[in-house]
Amino acid sequence: MIDDVATDSSTSSEKNRTPPSRRARRVRMTGKERREQLLDIGRALFADKGFEGTSVEEIAARAGVSKPVVYEHFGGKEGLYAVVVDREMRQLLDMVTGALTAGHPRELLEQAAFALLDYIESYTDGFRILVRDSPVAQSTGTFASLISDIATQVEDILGLEFKARGFDPKLAPLYAQALVGMVALTGQWWLDVRKPKKAEVAAHLVNLCWHGLENLESKPRLIGHRKS
Repeated sequence: MIDDVATDSSTSSEKNRTPPSRRARRVRMTGKERREQLLDIGRALFADKGFEGTSVEEIAARAGVSKPVVYEHFGGKEGLYAVVVDREMRQLLDMVTGALTAGHPRELLEQAAFALLDYIESYTDGFRILVRDSPVAQSTGTFASLISDIATQVEDILGLEFKARGFDPKLAPLYAQALVGMVALTGQWWLDVRKPKKAEVAAHLVNLCWHGLENLESKPRLIGHRKS
């Protein structure tokens, strides 16, 4: 499939007709190229305005095509949004899982923190889309389910450490959710402030995570009056 889009237009009047050298040139794209263009435009608009604030008309206008072209490729705004979110979730999950290569638990924490911050830095629009409440179901789930998937991998690491230190390994899922959730929420904050620098943020995250884990009580207790 080839899409043609006029970059300017000439009048229909014979006497005012544009000379051949100045007539409209057409941008020709294959179907794959047009699809990628629409995805890039949609990603930027969804990040800036959200799903509800973005219209098919605006997407089409940015791309220099008619609305039917958007519908032809994605079936509508919902279809385009779903593809954008699925791609971003896979990208983030691949970056995090691919980064976890170290043998030492503390270095694994560093790698996980850096992977998330790297994604935020390199795919800012994608992260802004992911942390919004999605109105469209995706094949890969929601941001919360993605964080849960990452926590499951951390859970296996923590389980081994807990067992080696005499702690109850059944509590590893709770601590994994807490650790990954902390990094994810810090990432959302850092997305806007971008201070301190990425390496410093990662170092402070790991400092809290690691030294908190290092000094865990095997049977933690509450010190306040409330017990239930």
